[in-house]
Amino acid sequence: MTTRAPRRDSVENRAGILDAARTTLATDPRASIDVIARSAGLSRRTLYGHFDDREALIRELISVGAQRFNAIAESVTDADPRIALARLAAQLWQEAAHVQVAAALALDEAHVQHTADALAPLRRTVAALARRGQEDGSFRTDLAAPTLARLIEEVARTVVSRTDAASTGAANLAVRTLLSIAGLSWRDADELLRAHPEIVDSQEVSA
Repeated sequence: MTTRAPRRDSVENRAGILDAARTTLATDPRASIDVIARSAGLSRRTLYGHFDDREALIRELISVGAQRFNAIAESVTDADPRIALARLAAQLWQEAAHVQVAAALALDEAHVQHTADALAPLRRTVAALARRGQEDGSFRTDLAAPTLARLIEEVARTVVSRTDAASTGAANLAVRTLLSIAGLSWRDADELLRAHPEIVDSQEVSA
């Protein structure tokens, strides 16, 4: 038995709902399903044809954002764990600027487990970087590798939720913060970023 592919209008409606939800929730994190449906130009009935309820819609937003984050983690292949962490932080920040609403929703206690499951590949990458950095002496060793990886994760989540993504120097701040948590001094971070200007815009490095 073959599975019928979703109709084009159905796929477009679903994508439109997700886009409308991001925009609407950015303005009002408590926006109702009715408001989101109107923003998408669809009826409430049509929206419920795609998502069972508001929580299902939010979980989908988190999952879509997580897929983009996980893809970035897979693409970072630098041998030097310091460069890999800096590049990972910078590229994740660029995505966070676009999916910051989903990231903020993911910080809600009600979605912690779903977020953790969705971001499992990214978390494994961070854990591996922590181990590599400790093994070659690049990262601090006063904490166990799993603890350091968790600390990097938590600080990254805080930076995403508390920093204005549109502000000048935001990406630079995000990268330097995680390098600092990993054990690099501000001078080490400065030297690293100046040697690899492609990681963060050169104007931000000097900001």
